[in-house]
Amino acid sequence: MKLRMQGVLKVLVVTLAVVSVSGCSYNRFTAAEEAIKAQWAQVENQLQRRNDLIPNLVATVQGFAVQEKEVIQSVADARAKLAGATTPAEQIAAANEQSSALSRLLVVVENYPELKSNETFMRLMDELAGTENRLAVERMRYNERLQEYNTLRRRFPSNITAAIFGFEEYPYFDAPAAAESVPTVNFSQ
Repeated sequence: MKLRMQGVLKVLVVTLAVVSVSGCSYNRFTAAEEAIKAQWAQVENQLQRRNDLIPNLVATVQGFAVQEKEVIQSVADARAKLAGATTPAEQIAAANEQSSALSRLLVVVENYPELKSNETFMRLMDELAGTENRLAVERMRYNERLQEYNTLRRRFPSNITAAIFGFEEYPYFDAPAAAESVPTVNFSQ
């Protein structure tokens, strides 16, 4: 009986030591995760805003650039992928694909001077540019929240709390691979 009591006491001491060494950072992790989720909601908000603008932009471009069906279709497909994405990782991949498709669409637009002077198109482009700026800011803020969380997750002693309670790493919202190459604009056509 005395041996059993000593065993229970040792387990309690070890548990208490682990909790105190971890700095009771469970609440910090919870707050950091909620900050990530809130910031991701802001990213989704801006992605939705962009998604809402795309049909109008595509319809306007279609009226002028009927022969550019492939590029227009890639924009529509990317929009559909983003609408069907459910996890942040899927949404990040779909948003990056959408950014790439929009870049190709804007290169096509450069070949249609009458489209660039169209009032509706210009208004849509201004809206899209504003949305892209907002999206860039929200992605930056999301990544900042991730950096704070992931740093907390990896630091000692809070890494013990992360391991005990299963706080997982979140994916960063990185720029798409296509962002590394500059789109080609050709005014000679």
